[in-house]
Amino acid sequence: MVKKVFFWFIAVVITLSVAIYQRLTGPTYPYKGKVLIDGKTIEFKLPRSIEIGSYTKIVVPYLNNYKAFISYKRYKTNDSLTVAELNKEQDNYFIILPDLPPAGKYTYSVFYSNENKTIFLNEKDIIVRYKGKVPSVILILHILFMFVAMVFSNYTGIISLLKSDASYKWALVSVITLIIGGFILGPLMQKYAFNVYWSGFPFGYDLTDNKTLISFLLWLIAIIFYRKNKNTKWFLIASILTLTVYLIPHSIYGSELDFSTGQIKHG
Repeated sequence: MVKKVFFWFIAVVITLSVAIYQRLTGPTYPYKGKVLIDGKTIEFKLPRSIEIGSYTKIVVPYLNNYKAFISYKRYKTNDSLTVAELNKEQDNYFIILPDLPPAGKYTYSVFYSNENKTIFLNEKDIIVRYKGKVPSVILILHILFMFVAMVFSNYTGIISLLKSDASYKWALVSVITLIIGGFILGPLMQKYAFNVYWSGFPFGYDLTDNKTLISFLLWLIAIIFYRKNKNTKWFLIASILTLTVYLIPHSIYGSELDFSTGQIKHG
């Protein structure tokens, strides 16, 4: 019993570590940083994903004797840069950019300026993508099932080292939760966010969808081979490879609106 609890604990810790890594490296999570200006440390968090109709503010701290500005344009277009001054609100400056269609992107930079100097907060342009509103229940269930599927995958891999017969049962559970999270709830999220159910192979190269597909195929192959020779090493291999796949940050090669055609490219 103690050994089982320990194995579950390790599986959860591994999964949480991957989730934190995804959070820190994903291209749609806020760009965080800090700069030193005239002896004062300015900490900021700039969005890289905005929900359409949410009126999300781009906010930076107020800095005495400086004004704050943003320069932006639609991503991958020949548009001229628009430069706008941020509005003052209590201890912050803020601005709300005009909404874009689903998968539309802006590239932008934020900077402080006075008569003596200009200081940019970001070293390179930030890309922010717009998406439709996903109902909270679908979003929460998707995250929950994908997290649980990864826990089951890691647990199956761990107990496969002991050549436990129970690994087959947990392999099946891993596949079932992955199907619910990745092939039922995932497409529903995509539909709400970008008006398409599936943007992975064979319709596109969306990395998030393709990661789900690869993980499913890995476990399907492992189950088939196990049923032939009862060797639990297949579950260990599937678990390790699935973990490797999930270390790839989400949303790389994701949906992107081509402003010249009005079509959404997937990957």
